[in-house]
Amino acid sequence: MEAQPLNSDSPIARVKATISLGSETYFAEANKGLISEQLYSVKEQSMSILKDFITKHNIPNDVPDEPEEISSEEDDEISPKPPVKKSKNKQ
Repeated sequence: MEAQPLNSDSPIARVKATISLGSETYFAEANKGLISEQLYSVKEQSMSILKDFITKHNIPNDVPDEPEEISSEEDDEISPKPPVKKSKNKQ
């Protein structure tokens, strides 16, 4: 049995990637060009998938990290700093 080299025009995808992010699964594949071109294409697809996933699952910026009740209790315990007085130098 002889080994048959795959040429760049072959319809078979040679580079494939399965990306599992949490419970979601994504697929990236390339089937044209040299192996290095296919790897680059799959890398670009993977980065795009990751960017979309992060954007989709991003927490809005206006939501506070801590509940306000906890932060207000801490503020009561901490005494405010006295204002800094600026010295005026007369020449």
